[in-house]
Amino acid sequence: MKIPYGLSNFKDLITEGYLYIDKTGYIKTLEEQGKFNILLRPRRFGKSLFLSSLYYYYDVAASDDFTGIFGELSIGKQPTPAKNSYQMLMMNFSGIEVDTTESIRRDFTLEVKTELINFLQRYDYPTVTFNRVDKQATPAAAMKVFFKIVQEHKIYLLIDEYDHFANAILGESLEDFKKVVGKGGFVRAFYETIKTATQEGIVDRLFITGVTGITLDSLTSGFNIGKNLTHHKAFNQTMGFTRTELETIVQPLVEQCDLDQQNLLNELAKWYNGYRFSTRSSELIFNSDMVLYFVDNFDIRECSYPEQMLDENIASDYGKIMKLFAVGDSESNYQVLEELITTGEVVGGYSRRIDMDKGFDRDDFISLLLYMGFITMSGRELNDIRYTVPNYVIQRLYFEYFNKEIEQRGQITIDSRSLKEAIKQLALHNNINPFREEISNVLTLFSNRDYMKMDEKHIKAVILTLLYQSTVYFIKSEPEINNRYPDILLLERSPYEVKHQFLFELKYSKKSEGDKGWQEKKAEGIKQVQEYLQLEDIRAMVKLRSYLLLTNGSVVEIIPISKKTKS
Repeated sequence: MKIPYGLSNFKDLITEGYLYIDKTGYIKTLEEQGKFNILLRPRRFGKSLFLSSLYYYYDVAASDDFTGIFGELSIGKQPTPAKNSYQMLMMNFSGIEVDTTESIRRDFTLEVKTELINFLQRYDYPTVTFNRVDKQATPAAAMKVFFKIVQEHKIYLLIDEYDHFANAILGESLEDFKKVVGKGGFVRAFYETIKTATQEGIVDRLFITGVTGITLDSLTSGFNIGKNLTHHKAFNQTMGFTRTELETIVQPLVEQCDLDQQNLLNELAKWYNGYRFSTRSSELIFNSDMVLYFVDNFDIRECSYPEQMLDENIASDYGKIMKLFAVGDSESNYQVLEELITTGEVVGGYSRRIDMDKGFDRDDFISLLLYMGFITMSGRELNDIRYTVPNYVIQRLYFEYFNKEIEQRGQITIDSRSLKEAIKQLALHNNINPFREEISNVLTLFSNRDYMKMDEKHIKAVILTLLYQSTVYFIKSEPEINNRYPDILLLERSPYEVKHQFLFELKYSKKSEGDKGWQEKKAEGIKQVQEYLQLEDIRAMVKLRSYLLLTNGSVVEIIPISKKTKS
């Protein structure tokens, strides 16, 4: 297979024989929603490729290529009357420098002018019109001149990564964000010209993609024409892959390497699946770029998984957008994130509008996490929504962030090399002492500096963060096993083979409770673990070792537990 990892030009993908999962049926669905639409998705989810398919489908200049591009695809077999009927204007704001507001203004203006002039050249407008656009000082002024030039034609405007630069600057400065996007800002003025062009019938159709709704909401007073389809059930599967689609993608690997298809799909689901963009949809979606990365890096000769299941490019992209975690009340945000990493879920509302001028509360932050792909919808609780961490890639990104937070808050440095060695001792020799020392060292530093309110949840967050410094295990926090919830499970994952898997139960005894409290927590923890060891799914784990981790915030006692251990 030719894997289109990182490829977003639809024509090249189709005509050069790359793997493609047909999403063109959604072109008609989108057309039926109205003329001005918005669809937001997390980073690297196939947004640019979908926009490119729209570009070639509607482009009047690509009519001769229609059969070659779309002939074998869903929309090509049943095209709409609007095919190849527009002059297409596409802008992509992903490459804008965000060092300063001036660099944003400069690059934004350059992108707008460049694409306007490319459009005029593509559709054979007089050369004199190029200079009329180029000499304008602002994006809004350039757009106004452009719309006067093209007013006799129907334009379909596509905007990709509309919020990329705005999200980046918001992570650094709310004031700079307002200067750029807020009332009087050059970005709002730009969108106001587009709104006017839609009212005048020059822009006949508009489609916008991006990641979050913050910029969109900040533009609302000047640009309120778009229909947001982000959480509509009909568009849940527009981008990304369903499990059925994934079966098609991995079939060559299954056949050539004689793999168990269901085991492979289940393994990929742990890493890349779990996204639901509508509470009314039952279908979970795989991140398309993550899947394509896996297939592209699968060693077909050795029939082995990529050593790194987390694509460094995706980690880098998400790492940049994590700066938005600091928007609003950072301490309140930290508590939400801590709840997610210790329990895997959080319950809260959904903010349909995130208006930065009116404050930024807990539900706003939860909604921001949803937009960014750090959580996904899993169900409802009356008026609230239950959100979960979608997959193991996102879990790892959370813990990379938490590692930095722990170091910053405690003014400490966590030695990842010694941690990896400690977990190696666990995996190969069932030697827990090095890991106990690592836990004790970090907790003692925190306790001495009083940077962290000590309770079981906080300590669990620290322990999980330390465990995530190694990639050897699947790390499960409070997994559901036969209707019980042990604190931590360390499970073997491909391509690694370990000699031991682990169940850890954590108990925290306040120092004020003294030895009596310590012994009571110890007895309680031992009893719980013994009960877990009777569960059917736990009994089936032949490599499993179980421990109680008992601490008062500085002293850490480790108690090995078998079915016969006495309290």
